[in-house]
Amino acid sequence: MLKVGTVKQIWRYPVKGMAGEQLEQGYLGENGLTGDRIWALQDTQRQEIQSCKFRPQLLRCSAKCRRGDASGPDDQVDITFPDGAVIGSDEPQVNQLLTLLTGFDSTLQPLKPIEEQDFYKRYKQDDHTWLEELKATFDREPGEALPDLDNLPEQAQEYVSLPGTFFLVTPFHLLTTATLDYMKQLKPESDWAVERFRPNIVIETLPGMEGLVEQAWLDKTIQIGQTYVQCCGTTPRCGAITRQQRHIPTDTGMLRTIVKQADQNLGVYGVIAEAGVIQIGDEVFVK
Repeated sequence: MLKVGTVKQIWRYPVKGMAGEQLEQGYLGENGLTGDRIWALQDTQRQEIQSCKFRPQLLRCSAKCRRGDASGPDDQVDITFPDGAVIGSDEPQVNQLLTLLTGFDSTLQPLKPIEEQDFYKRYKQDDHTWLEELKATFDREPGEALPDLDNLPEQAQEYVSLPGTFFLVTPFHLLTTATLDYMKQLKPESDWAVERFRPNIVIETLPGMEGLVEQAWLDKTIQIGQTYVQCCGTTPRCGAITRQQRHIPTDTGMLRTIVKQADQNLGVYGVIAEAGVIQIGDEVFVK
């Protein structure tokens, strides 16, 4: 086991696509941190779950679990809108306000059981428009690389999130301070706020660790306190990272830097191999 750092920040995002909340500790289980992505916006006409890829206005809102120890899909959340108003998921005006915010008829929905497969399906008006729409969210310029979206797994072609969850790929995402510091060196005029990248944890790497260090952890297991996470995939970045958030300005240039200097990836995805509580200051090891 090689020590690589300590847990600096823990984040969860109770509403898919919205800014989230920082935690001092949390339970990390099979479906990620308790209270993470337990609500999502549904396009009422398309009957399709939406993310900040397609509804970037969501990033100007933030969400918090009403109960700190949120333990189930029926837990309520409180949403802070761009004007500062705080509206609960159980208040009747929430859908109208989200509709006004996004410009699309919208319904805030809690997680539904995995058996309700149709709830998680992509909207497809034909056999190709959905893929063109998905590619467009990556905001690539001519000649820039895209992830291999033409060969998505069959499940990803049929569903906008893993059925039974509101996660796109896996229920866990990590980022290191070494990576953020490296990107700041490459483009110091940009605001590399961690909130742009929506990780579940930020690892404060040890002195001397430089560059995109977590990319070397792919297919390896990391220990965080008493929990174990299998690092299973890179995190290709889309246009959502460039969007305005409450205290973060729009910056399209940073995506150019990530595509060209970081092979379009920042951070890595993980699946939970052994569950447990994680907290700020936990030591992190790679094996």
